[in-house]
Amino acid sequence: NTWRIVSPDNGRQWEDWKQASTFYSRNRIQTTKYTWLTFLPRNLLRQFYRLGNLYFFFLVVLNWFPQVEVFHGEITMLPLVVVLLASMIKDAVEDYRKYQYDKTINFTKTRVYDK
Repeated sequence: NTWRIVSPDNGRQWEDWKQASTFYSRNRIQTTKYTWLTFLPRNLLRQFYRLGNLYFFFLVVLNWFPQVEVFHGEITMLPLVVVLLASMIKDAVEDYRKYQYDKTINFTKTRVYDK
């Protein structure tokens, strides 16, 4: 069990702070859902939780079988692809705005007042 003692900054603790800051976790805000690597799989998973998207996906799969085919497979895929792309673009823009806001908050200077 390790204890950390926080004292007012008078210039002497700078070297100790560098060593302690690598040991303790950062006080950082992160409200984004995705990273560059997880955007596509996590977003597709979230999209297919919606019942409407699963219905269109089911129609796409059915139209690839010649016995059940009503339209060409590509035409059936068009509504699903349009809806998924529109939702992905919306989620990407929203997540990027959250990232920018988090970055602004995390690099804001703060002051600590002693009582």
